[in-house]
Amino acid sequence: MEAKNTDIMKKVVVTGPESSGKTTLFNQLIAAFKLTGVGEYAREYLECLDREYQYEDILNIAYGQLKNEDYVKSLDLDILLTDTDLLTLEIWCEYKYNKCPSFINEKLQEQLPNFYLLCYPDIPWKWDPMRENPKDRMELFEIYENKIKKMGVEYQILKRTESERLTVSKEVVQKLLDLK
Repeated sequence: MEAKNTDIMKKVVVTGPESSGKTTLFNQLIAAFKLTGVGEYAREYLECLDREYQYEDILNIAYGQLKNEDYVKSLDLDILLTDTDLLTLEIWCEYKYNKCPSFINEKLQEQLPNFYLLCYPDIPWKWDPMRENPKDRMELFEIYENKIKKMGVEYQILKRTESERLTVSKEVVQKLLDLK
């Protein structure tokens, strides 16, 4: 399947297994390019939840993520940079619950990004109350990469140090901006 995104705005998603440097890289890119980005809505949603999350919550997270992305799209900028996207929710659902709401699968296919920055889990896992997969990050990374390949979206695997990841990511974003 060939990835197609007919929007004028280019969408770049920072993704990968938990504790692989996604949010750090996202924040660095936002600062470097002075972008308006879309953070990970799941974290915002779960921090406000006064109970354990359930399968049904994932659909609410998807709605919130898309709403935030739609807002930034309405600003008519050159690049939409997001800290994760519906791919993360799809993987999360399938990995934890062995199922995923069709809405998530359909919207993901309708709104494919132009590029994924895929963070490799070669940095130490850090505890966080929102994280739950310290031992299976490589397995999850492989799931991410296989799904991205299947969708036909271009991607770059980011390894090594924070500065090396940032340098490669800045080159990718600059190339997309230069295509405008």
